[in-house]
Amino acid sequence: MRREIPVTQARADLAELVNRVAYSGERVVLTRHGKAMAALVPSEDLERLEQIAQQLIHLTELGSEEQGGQNVQPMRIAAEHRPGGPPRPPGFH
Repeated sequence: MRREIPVTQARADLAELVNRVAYSGERVVLTRHGKAMAALVPSEDLERLEQIAQQLIHLTELGSEEQGGQNVQPMRIAAEHRPGGPPRPPGFH
């Protein structure tokens, strides 16, 4: 479950919010002028996020090693539409 709370309100209710996050697993997004600024999440969620980040770093390093340490750019396909195309031979439909 996710709840959005302005930073000013969170400041006044911090102890209650920490308890809700810690004991019920609720996630709280802190906002300022309607824009998300930070979040309070259970410590288990943070640990999972850090594990995922480490795995992504490891996979990126492995991919770089497989390419001989070269910085590999993704392939791009270039195409151009040319209306009309080449002239057709006479009698060709």
